[in-house]
Amino acid sequence: MTIGTEARALLLKNSQAILSTNSVEMEGYPFGSVVPYCLDRTGNPIVLISQIAQHTKNILADPKVSMITIEQNIDDVQVGGRLTWVADVISLQGAKSEAAAERYSRYFPQSKDFHTVHDFDFYRLELVRARYIGGFGKIHWISPDKIILPNAFSAEVEKNMIDHMNDDHVEAMQKYCRNAEIKITSDQIKMVGIDEEGFHLRLEEKIIRFNFERPAKTAEDIRARLVEMARA
Repeated sequence: MTIGTEARALLLKNSQAILSTNSVEMEGYPFGSVVPYCLDRTGNPIVLISQIAQHTKNILADPKVSMITIEQNIDDVQVGGRLTWVADVISLQGAKSEAAAERYSRYFPQSKDFHTVHDFDFYRLELVRARYIGGFGKIHWISPDKIILPNAFSAEVEKNMIDHMNDDHVEAMQKYCRNAEIKITSDQIKMVGIDEEGFHLRLEEKIIRFNFERPAKTAEDIRARLVEMARA
């Protein structure tokens, strides 16, 4: 596994981060806030933020930001993985906003229609450079071409695969969780995203990442990987 692949795996494993913007209120000081995120088809994180939020005001004044996400459920945060995503923020409008809304709302269904009803807008964090720390002595700057991986599947193809799993293969998804020793406390299990390296399931409010043992370049590859995992 390359450093870029390892760093991307951490980005995909998590769904929340600390976003640092340049403060308008306190000039010269960084301002940190908590944001949920998922990746769009370009392979960059997207966030949905309110027009009245302080971090949005900061972004509109200066679109240069950084976002840090860290490895979860570890005793010592300093020995775990962390990824700092230094980026330029791009406002998504029109068709790009609608495409972002479709994918984002699967990950965070409580946010559905926020961008049309409550003055929330979508923004893409387009990577300039990433800083990855994978543990003691494993410290790297990573260029976009080494970590960014656009989704291999169109929005329509991805949605068709997701709908098929959610409609016909809930038991298989439950087995994925049991095989990974993830406790299932509810029948509310949904597949929300899929790409060539793996997929995300949503268990009530929790988003869980499952990685394939090898990449899947086609829909048939995806089917084969999912069947393999169900039979494991």
